[in-house]
Amino acid sequence: MPQPEKELTPDASPQAWFGAELRYWRKRNPGLRAAQLGPLVQVSPSVISKIEKGEYRCHCELAERLDDVLKTGGVLVRAWGMVFGDADKKRGDADNTGSTPADGTIQVRRGRMLGIDPSPRSGSPESVDRRQFLAAGSLAAIAPIDLANMVAPAAPPGLPKKITLREIEQLHHAADALHLADNRHGGGGLVSVMASRTMEWAVRLLSVRCPQQLQSAFLSAIARLGIVVGASHFDAYAHDDARVAFKIASECATEAGDWHLRAKTYSFLARQAIWIDDPDTGLTYADTGLVRSERLTATERAMLHSARARAYGRMHDVPATITAVCQADEAFAHSNPAEDPPWMAYYDEAQHAGDTAHALFEIAVHMGQDPGQAGRRFATAVAGHGDSFQRSRAISRTKLASLLMAKKGDPQQAVAIGHQALDDFGLLTSRRAADDLRELGRFSAHHRSIEAVVELRQRIRGTLQI
Repeated sequence: MPQPEKELTPDASPQAWFGAELRYWRKRNPGLRAAQLGPLVQVSPSVISKIEKGEYRCHCELAERLDDVLKTGGVLVRAWGMVFGDADKKRGDADNTGSTPADGTIQVRRGRMLGIDPSPRSGSPESVDRRQFLAAGSLAAIAPIDLANMVAPAAPPGLPKKITLREIEQLHHAADALHLADNRHGGGGLVSVMASRTMEWAVRLLSVRCPQQLQSAFLSAIARLGIVVGASHFDAYAHDDARVAFKIASECATEAGDWHLRAKTYSFLARQAIWIDDPDTGLTYADTGLVRSERLTATERAMLHSARARAYGRMHDVPATITAVCQADEAFAHSNPAEDPPWMAYYDEAQHAGDTAHALFEIAVHMGQDPGQAGRRFATAVAGHGDSFQRSRAISRTKLASLLMAKKGDPQQAVAIGHQALDDFGLLTSRRAADDLRELGRFSAHHRSIEAVVELRQRIRGTLQI
């Protein structure tokens, strides 16, 4: 008689949480034991048991095979990216209880509005002998870590005595610059550093006296920056940092009475929750954003209904998905750019088509619905996204290729679109785009007897290793 399985402690560590996720998906296949799952994914049964108990580090290729066998829709690969994808971040997140906040993070405690602690961080990296370095005449004379400490600021930049139009204008310029960089390059790397530092500076501004007549404009500017920074962190899978930025944005927008920024914040919170496979919470966020929808523009309502559609799509609720897509289309039909805030200009026909296509993709691939609607919308998104939205175009191309591979479309057409997506991928640092490429690699496995598909899969693997 089989022994009862050991109770898991998913909150013990990120690795333990990943193991609990694996067991959850295994048990969704009634009667499938670890001893049976191991051979199906080309590992020993003991490896499966150890991963579930948090005693063994799963590798990405195994997560992909587990997703294929357990039919999770890519959940385990996305979870792998969150837990193991960045070794440095994994070490920093393994046990952050009671640790000192790292540079660029936001500290929250009780106090004034938002509970933000505006005080500068105490201490700074120990400096090195700058004269010695300058005299050496070579980078080889000093260790890289010491060099990084040398160029790090000794203290945060000084704060103004009061908020003026200058600070508000700087916040808007910073948000515009980050938004452009994030869409062109993705949220990782240098963009992530820029986002964290800029948000830190903005939060410290909350401690500065602000004249009453500038209060709403100032809080709205911080809300806008928080949305852009949160979106960048989300793209880089720094999910906790993203939630903090979005929380600051929602609180500032609410206090400023800015319903448009509030709606945008809840749209992003919904998208993030859906992406990490919590569509129920995502739906709640989207519905919250639609509160007092008469105060929103038609474009903003379309944006939030698209988020609702994506949540229902991830839930595999076909009628609700189709209804939400229709509601989004109806709202977008009344869109008038002249009524929208300037920062909503991104939500054009291409963006709307791509957002609703993601919802229809879910029910086409997983619920046997007609893939034609999703395919046509992805094609519209690809045609409409210019070079300024390279990440969005790459993602839409990748999803369109995956749709063709998964739903018995023309694999040669899918290969051509897949290569175009890889061309777009270029130097993107987007982990969302990378996960979509992995999904394309899995769907294309069904056509691995075709030489062109094999070449595409090899190029995907090479791109993801860069």
